[in-house]
Amino acid sequence: MTSETKSNTQKAVEELREMIFTGHLPPGSNHFEQDLAEQLGMSRTPVREAALTLEAQGLVAIEPRRGVKVLGLSVGDMADIYDVLSALEALAAERVAGRIKSGDLPPEALAILRESIDQMHRALGREDRAAWATADEVFHSELVRLAGNNHLEDTVARTTDQVRRARTMTLHLRPLPTASTEDHTAVLHAIERGDGEAAHSRHLAHRQDAKAMMVDLLTRIGAHRV
Repeated sequence: MTSETKSNTQKAVEELREMIFTGHLPPGSNHFEQDLAEQLGMSRTPVREAALTLEAQGLVAIEPRRGVKVLGLSVGDMADIYDVLSALEALAAERVAGRIKSGDLPPEALAILRESIDQMHRALGREDRAAWATADEVFHSELVRLAGNNHLEDTVARTTDQVRRARTMTLHLRPLPTASTEDHTAVLHAIERGDGEAAHSRHLAHRQDAKAMMVDLLTRIGAHRV
Protein backbone atom coordinates (compact mmCIF):
# COMPACT_ATOMS: atom_id res chain seq x y z
CA MET A 1 0.00 0.00 0.00
CA THR A 2 1.48 3.39 -0.98
CA SER A 3 1.71 6.34 1.38
CA GLU A 4 -0.93 8.10 -0.73
CA THR A 5 -3.29 5.14 -0.34
CA LYS A 6 -2.68 5.12 3.40
CA SER A 7 -3.48 8.81 3.55
CA ASN A 8 -6.67 8.35 1.55
CA THR A 9 -7.67 5.38 3.67
CA GLN A 10 -7.26 7.39 6.87
CA LYS A 11 -9.23 10.23 5.34
CA ALA A 12 -12.00 7.79 4.39
CA VAL A 13 -12.04 6.34 7.92
CA GLU A 14 -12.37 9.80 9.47
CA GLU A 15 -15.06 11.01 7.07
CA LEU A 16 -17.14 7.82 7.25
CA ARG A 17 -16.92 7.84 11.06
CA GLU A 18 -18.18 11.41 11.13
CA MET A 19 -21.02 10.54 8.75
CA ILE A 20 -22.03 7.68 11.05
CA PHE A 21 -21.80 9.78 14.22
CA THR A 22 -23.85 12.62 12.75
CA GLY A 23 -26.51 10.27 11.37
CA HIS A 24 -25.77 11.01 7.73
CA LEU A 25 -25.31 7.24 7.45
CA PRO A 26 -28.12 6.07 9.76
CA PRO A 27 -28.20 2.79 11.71
CA GLY A 28 -29.44 -0.12 9.62
CA SER A 29 -28.66 1.52 6.28
CA ASN A 30 -26.67 -0.27 3.57
CA HIS A 31 -24.23 1.42 1.23
CA PHE A 32 -22.26 0.08 -1.72
CA GLU A 33 -18.56 0.90 -1.73
CA GLN A 34 -18.83 2.66 -5.08
CA ASP A 35 -21.57 4.96 -3.78
CA LEU A 36 -19.53 5.82 -0.70
CA ALA A 37 -16.46 6.41 -2.84
CA GLU A 38 -18.41 8.86 -5.01
CA GLN A 39 -19.66 10.71 -1.93
CA LEU A 40 -16.11 11.01 -0.61
CA GLY A 41 -14.61 11.84 -3.98
CA MET A 42 -12.11 9.00 -3.99
CA SER A 43 -11.57 5.53 -5.43
CA ARG A 44 -13.07 2.33 -4.01
CA THR A 45 -9.77 0.98 -2.64
CA PRO A 46 -9.40 3.35 0.34
CA VAL A 47 -13.13 3.08 1.02
CA ARG A 48 -12.84 -0.70 1.14
CA GLU A 49 -9.88 -0.47 3.53
CA ALA A 50 -11.73 2.08 5.67
CA ALA A 51 -14.78 -0.19 5.85
CA LEU A 52 -12.60 -3.00 7.20
CA THR A 53 -11.27 -0.65 9.89
CA LEU A 54 -14.76 0.49 10.84
CA GLU A 55 -15.92 -3.13 10.96
CA ALA A 56 -13.15 -3.92 13.44
CA GLN A 57 -14.35 -0.97 15.53
CA GLY A 58 -17.90 -2.32 15.59
CA LEU A 59 -19.43 0.51 13.59
CA VAL A 60 -20.30 -1.37 10.39
CA ALA A 61 -20.64 -4.86 8.97
CA ILE A 62 -19.54 -5.79 5.46
CA GLU A 63 -22.21 -7.96 3.87
CA PRO A 64 -21.96 -9.87 0.56
CA ARG A 65 -24.00 -8.22 -2.21
CA ARG A 66 -25.34 -5.62 0.24
CA GLY A 67 -22.23 -3.57 0.80
CA VAL A 68 -21.46 -1.78 4.05
CA LYS A 69 -24.18 -1.94 6.70
CA VAL A 70 -24.18 0.66 9.48
CA LEU A 71 -24.74 -1.08 12.80
CA GLY A 72 -27.03 0.29 15.44
CA LEU A 73 -26.52 0.50 19.17
CA SER A 74 -28.25 -1.72 21.67
CA VAL A 75 -28.79 -0.96 25.32
CA GLY A 76 -27.08 -4.22 26.25
CA ASP A 77 -24.05 -3.47 24.09
CA MET A 78 -23.64 -0.04 25.64
CA ALA A 79 -23.95 -1.40 29.18
CA ASP A 80 -21.21 -3.93 28.43
CA ILE A 81 -18.98 -1.28 26.84
CA TYR A 82 -19.35 0.99 29.86
CA ASP A 83 -18.43 -1.86 32.21
CA VAL A 84 -15.19 -2.42 30.30
CA LEU A 85 -14.48 1.30 30.00
CA SER A 86 -15.20 1.88 33.70
CA ALA A 87 -12.66 -0.72 34.78
CA LEU A 88 -9.96 0.38 32.35
CA GLU A 89 -10.24 4.10 32.99
CA ALA A 90 -10.38 3.59 36.76
CA LEU A 91 -7.13 1.67 36.43
CA ALA A 92 -5.71 4.54 34.37
CA ALA A 93 -6.68 7.07 37.05
CA GLU A 94 -4.98 4.92 39.70
CA ARG A 95 -1.82 4.63 37.61
CA VAL A 96 -1.64 8.37 36.97
CA ALA A 97 -1.99 9.08 40.70
CA GLY A 98 0.77 6.56 41.37
CA ARG A 99 3.04 8.25 38.84
CA ILE A 100 2.40 11.62 40.49
CA LYS A 101 3.15 10.19 43.95
CA SER A 102 6.38 8.55 42.80
CA GLY A 103 7.58 11.63 40.95
CA ASP A 104 7.47 9.87 37.61
CA LEU A 105 5.08 12.61 36.47
CA PRO A 106 5.57 16.25 37.49
CA PRO A 107 2.48 18.22 38.62
CA GLU A 108 2.57 20.27 35.42
CA ALA A 109 1.88 17.09 33.45
CA LEU A 110 -1.73 17.42 34.60
CA ALA A 111 -2.18 20.75 32.80
CA ILE A 112 -4.47 19.36 30.07
CA LEU A 113 -6.69 17.66 32.67
CA ARG A 114 -7.01 20.95 34.53
CA GLU A 115 -7.72 22.92 31.37
CA SER A 116 -10.36 20.46 30.21
CA ILE A 117 -12.21 20.85 33.51
CA ASP A 118 -12.02 24.64 33.13
CA GLN A 119 -13.53 24.20 29.67
CA MET A 120 -16.33 22.08 31.17
CA HIS A 121 -17.18 24.84 33.64
CA ARG A 122 -17.22 27.44 30.89
CA ALA A 123 -19.47 25.22 28.78
CA LEU A 124 -21.83 24.74 31.73
CA GLY A 125 -22.08 28.51 32.11
CA ARG A 126 -23.27 28.72 28.49
CA GLU A 127 -25.36 25.54 28.79
CA ASP A 128 -23.40 24.33 25.77
CA ARG A 129 -23.61 20.54 25.99
CA ALA A 130 -21.63 19.98 22.78
CA ALA A 131 -18.68 22.03 24.05
CA TRP A 132 -18.88 20.22 27.38
CA ALA A 133 -18.78 16.86 25.59
CA THR A 134 -15.67 17.90 23.67
CA ALA A 135 -13.90 18.90 26.91
CA ASP A 136 -15.01 15.64 28.50
CA GLU A 137 -13.47 13.63 25.65
CA VAL A 138 -10.20 15.52 26.11
CA PHE A 139 -10.16 14.76 29.85
CA HIS A 140 -10.73 11.04 29.39
CA SER A 141 -8.27 10.58 26.52
CA GLU A 142 -5.57 12.53 28.37
CA LEU A 143 -6.19 10.56 31.57
CA VAL A 144 -5.60 7.31 29.71
CA ARG A 145 -2.55 8.69 27.89
CA LEU A 146 -0.94 9.78 31.16
CA ALA A 147 -1.23 6.25 32.53
CA GLY A 148 1.73 5.41 30.31
CA ASN A 149 0.42 2.02 29.18
CA ASN A 150 0.12 1.69 25.41
CA HIS A 151 -1.91 -1.52 25.59
CA LEU A 152 -4.39 0.13 27.94
CA GLU A 153 -4.62 3.15 25.65
CA ASP A 154 -5.24 1.00 22.56
CA THR A 155 -7.93 -1.06 24.28
CA VAL A 156 -9.77 2.02 25.53
CA ALA A 157 -9.61 3.59 22.07
CA ARG A 158 -11.52 0.63 20.63
CA THR A 159 -14.44 1.25 22.99
CA THR A 160 -14.71 5.02 23.03
CA ASP A 161 -16.07 5.28 19.47
CA GLN A 162 -19.30 3.62 20.49
CA VAL A 163 -19.56 5.80 23.59
CA ARG A 164 -19.08 8.92 21.49
CA ARG A 165 -21.73 7.73 19.07
CA ALA A 166 -24.24 7.02 21.84
CA ARG A 167 -23.57 10.39 23.40
CA THR A 168 -24.12 12.15 20.08
CA MET A 169 -27.50 10.42 19.82
CA THR A 170 -28.56 11.38 23.35
CA LEU A 171 -26.79 14.67 24.11
CA HIS A 172 -29.92 16.77 23.65
CA LEU A 173 -31.77 14.61 26.19
CA ARG A 174 -29.32 14.57 29.06
CA PRO A 175 -29.50 17.05 31.94
CA LEU A 176 -26.83 19.71 32.26
CA PRO A 177 -23.76 17.69 33.38
CA THR A 178 -23.00 19.61 36.57
CA ALA A 179 -22.55 16.51 38.73
CA SER A 180 -20.31 14.90 36.12
CA THR A 181 -18.06 17.97 36.12
CA GLU A 182 -17.79 17.70 39.90
CA ASP A 183 -16.78 14.05 39.48
CA HIS A 184 -13.98 15.01 37.11
CA THR A 185 -12.74 17.59 39.60
CA ALA A 186 -12.75 15.04 42.43
CA VAL A 187 -10.79 12.55 40.31
CA LEU A 188 -8.23 15.22 39.44
CA HIS A 189 -7.82 16.22 43.10
CA ALA A 190 -7.22 12.60 44.09
CA ILE A 191 -4.60 12.30 41.35
CA GLU A 192 -2.92 15.53 42.48
CA ARG A 193 -2.67 14.08 46.01
CA GLY A 194 -1.20 10.89 44.62
CA ASP A 195 -4.10 8.94 46.12
CA GLY A 196 -4.49 6.04 43.70
CA GLU A 197 -7.22 4.30 45.66
CA ALA A 198 -9.42 7.40 45.77
CA ALA A 199 -8.76 8.18 42.10
CA HIS A 200 -9.74 4.63 41.16
CA SER A 201 -12.92 4.47 43.23
CA ARG A 202 -14.14 7.95 42.29
CA HIS A 203 -13.56 7.43 38.59
CA LEU A 204 -15.21 4.00 38.67
CA ALA A 205 -18.29 5.48 40.35
CA HIS A 206 -18.32 8.33 37.82
CA ARG A 207 -18.31 5.98 34.85
CA GLN A 208 -20.93 3.70 36.39
CA ASP A 209 -23.21 6.72 36.92
CA ALA A 210 -22.64 7.63 33.28
CA LYS A 211 -23.53 4.06 32.30
CA ALA A 212 -26.84 4.21 34.19
CA MET A 213 -27.76 7.50 32.54
CA MET A 214 -26.78 6.33 29.05
CA VAL A 215 -28.72 3.07 29.38
CA ASP A 216 -31.77 5.04 30.47
CA LEU A 217 -31.47 7.50 27.57
CA LEU A 218 -30.93 4.79 24.97
CA THR A 219 -33.92 2.88 26.35
CA ARG A 220 -36.03 6.02 26.03
CA ILE A 221 -35.11 6.54 22.38
CA GLY A 222 -35.59 2.85 21.60
CA ALA A 223 -32.01 2.08 20.60
CA HIS A 224 -31.46 -1.42 19.28
CA ARG A 225 -28.92 -3.38 17.27
CA VAL A 226 -29.80 -3.55 13.57
